[in-house]
Amino acid sequence: MEQLKQKAIIVGVNLLNQPDFSYSMEELRSLAAACNVEVVGELCQKAARVNSSHYIGTGKLKELLALLEENDAPVVIFNDELSPAQIRNLEAALQRKVIDRTILILDIFSERAKTREAQLQVEIAELQYMLPRLVGLRESLGRQGGGAGLKNRGSGETKLELDRRRIEERITAMQAELEKLVSRRQIQRKQRHKNEVPVVCLVGYTNTGKSSLMNVIMETFNPGANKQVLAQDMLFATLETSVRSIVLPDQKSFLLTDTVGFVSKLPHHLIKAFRSTLEEVAEADLLVHVVDYSNPEYEKHISVTNDTLKELGADHIPAIYAYNKSDLTDENYPRVHDGSVYLSAKQRSGIDELIELIRGRIFHDYMQCEIVIPFEQGRLVAYFNEHAHVQSTSYEPEGTRLKLECKAADYNKYRNQFIEF
Repeated sequence: MEQLKQKAIIVGVNLLNQPDFSYSMEELRSLAAACNVEVVGELCQKAARVNSSHYIGTGKLKELLALLEENDAPVVIFNDELSPAQIRNLEAALQRKVIDRTILILDIFSERAKTREAQLQVEIAELQYMLPRLVGLRESLGRQGGGAGLKNRGSGETKLELDRRRIEERITAMQAELEKLVSRRQIQRKQRHKNEVPVVCLVGYTNTGKSSLMNVIMETFNPGANKQVLAQDMLFATLETSVRSIVLPDQKSFLLTDTVGFVSKLPHHLIKAFRSTLEEVAEADLLVHVVDYSNPEYEKHISVTNDTLKELGADHIPAIYAYNKSDLTDENYPRVHDGSVYLSAKQRSGIDELIELIRGRIFHDYMQCEIVIPFEQGRLVAYFNEHAHVQSTSYEPEGTRLKLECKAADYNKYRNQFIEF
């Protein structure tokens, strides 16, 4: 049976006439919908600052109460992170379940997390958010019988029954388990660096089509590999970092990484918890910044993504802009303009253009050469056939003559074992 939708009113304070306020509220509706919540009303207030005790002024509080009663809504969602005191005061005044943007995003992450690492990261972030809010949330729990957020998954009650010390112990234990998983991935990363394989990272706002783009690239260059990643038209479909090896027709290869999407006001608890996952971004050789070009707010999305990259210390890494979903606009595509590519992952159009841009950025250390490999070094012929682009092969009395393009590092490593021309 489909879960019954909960009704909610969303509330936001427009501080000093923020130009992106209406979009922020629209996004809050999308976040609520991702939690199976039906937004039945909206209340906004223009102000110079947020009310420290109730987030909104007393007049607006009365308006909100009337709106909740009129729509029979048991939940009210606020567009900013609320302080423990604000949650407590609002729940006392409204006698409703009060949640904020942060717990809404945490709920979505909790629902989407599939791997052990992602689950640990989300739960640590949830507990760190809840720790200073235990008193207000306990009162809410007694009245509403629900968890920390909107989902009554049973886990909320268990968490809130724990006292502060036990929650802190739980966080410490989970962080230790997470550390082991992180160190394992760091070893894998070091191995990749050792193998000198370039790493290209897909970054961008949530739901811009990063996973779809990764799947199309996989299917184009590695057909039959059957290593697709989950791609769905929903917020935060990807919470795990997926790494796939892309082998091009000329034997050049790179690692393509799909990462968690960003969103405005991404809770600092989550950035902190997912820092280990997002380290993949900070250590990439090249970023492909995927943009949903069909979204009227795409420039805002670019700005939020760039701010998050800066926070992660990844703003120095060279980037290619990939304007996805161009098929839903009037833009001519596929085309390359000023180092950016306009494409459509859904229509599989613009992939070759994107790969050419990637190729031009990451394969600097290749050289053209002609060599003769003595017959007794046959394994070297096999090596270059697998790891280089062999353009022609012929046989001579001294050995096998290869005309090829290979990594300068490979050339220098084996140059004592072949004859140069």
